[in-house]
This record gives sequence, C-alpha cells and structure tokens, in this order.
Amino acid sequence: MFKSVLIAEDQEFVNISLRKAFEDLGIREPGSAYYCDEALKKIKIGIRTGRPYELLITDLSFEEDHCVQELSDGMELIAAARQAQPDLKVLVFSAEDKPAVIERLFAVLGINGYVRKSRGDSQKLKDAIESIYKGSRYFPSDIRQAIKQKNAYAFNEFEILIIRLLSQGKTQKEIPCYLQENKIYPQSLSSVEKHLNNIKTVLGFSNNEQLIAYCKDMGII
Repeated sequence: MFKSVLIAEDQEFVNISLRKAFEDLGIREPGSAYYCDEALKKIKIGIRTGRPYELLITDLSFEEDHCVQELSDGMELIAAARQAQPDLKVLVFSAEDKPAVIERLFAVLGINGYVRKSRGDSQKLKDAIESIYKGSRYFPSDIRQAIKQKNAYAFNEFEILIIRLLSQGKTQKEIPCYLQENKIYPQSLSSVEKHLNNIKTVLGFSNNEQLIAYCKDMGII
C-alpha cells in the first residue's frame, strides 16, 4: 500500500473523512495542504529530499481567501504536479459531476482515479486507492455510463455554437443573422434547424429546452 500520500483539500471536515479511510487501509500520517501552491511546494520538497509522494489526492475547487495563490484550482495543481513529478499517481475527490469535465481529467490530465463526494464515498475512496495502488484506473461505473451517453452524439463546433446561442436567449430565426454577421458557415435557417433536429432525434429530446439543459449538465456548453 502507498506509504506517502498528500491530500490537497481546503475543507477540514473532508480531510478528517479522508484520514479515516487511510486508517482503514493502514496508511499512516498522510501529508495535507489547504492550498494548491502549498501542495505543489510539498511535492517539490519531497522530490528534492529523496522522499517523493506516491499519491496525490486533490479536490478541484478551492475557495479564495486573503492568501493570493498562483495555482487557483485542482486542475492547475495536477498539471504542475505532473510536470514536477511525472510518475505521481493522482486521485481526484470532488463534488464535480459533469461528465465532460471528468472525462477531460482522464483524457487530458491523465489522472488515475476519480471519486465524487457523495453518500458512501468513504468506501469508494478505499476502492479507488486500492485500485490505483494495483496499477489500475478507478473510473466509477455511473460516471462511465454518463460519458458513454454523452458520446452517443459527437457534437461539432458549429452545433455547440448554435446551442450556446439558444442558451443565451437567441431564437432559431435570429441565429442565421448572427452567423452571417460573423461570417460563420453554414448560415441558413434550414441548416440550423437540420442540425438541431438531428441532435434531438439521436438523443431523444422533443424540444430545444431539453437539449440546452442536457448540454449544460454534460459540460458541453
């Protein structure tokens, strides 16, 4: 089991919950940091002293306060930590539930596991840590299913734009004018309607409001 773990989490009660999970796994005295800059500093000190951390557990969101930070969130911390220590294992423990965001964590930042803060998260944390220690990625089945559903339709840039415009209050009839003014093609109302109808058919939606809500929930817009 991991012998050197660092927790980057600004909520003290969550740190206590994490430590309980560590006790059950036999992990003693994990390091902790309430700020991303502090966490990165500790990671670099561990490398410099020959006692590198094996696992970083981090939240994504950190509340701003009087202490000015260079790294503002968990994504920036992960990228900086991996630059300093490429072999560092990373487990994200966050309330974030947008599949598109979580998918990006795995695809772009290469995290090793994700656990969403929720009921029963203590057991999921233990499962995730054990899986990562054994060399596997921990990808919760509910998140995997949501991402699979999202990928049932591959949105292109034009479609994302017209859905974003709808979400901002423009009507379908107003969108062609915007496209013409910004020299974006295709520009016709029939093209806009064709794309929207195709998406709604594939995803099983009956109106634009459902599609907009779906895209917001999935982090597409």
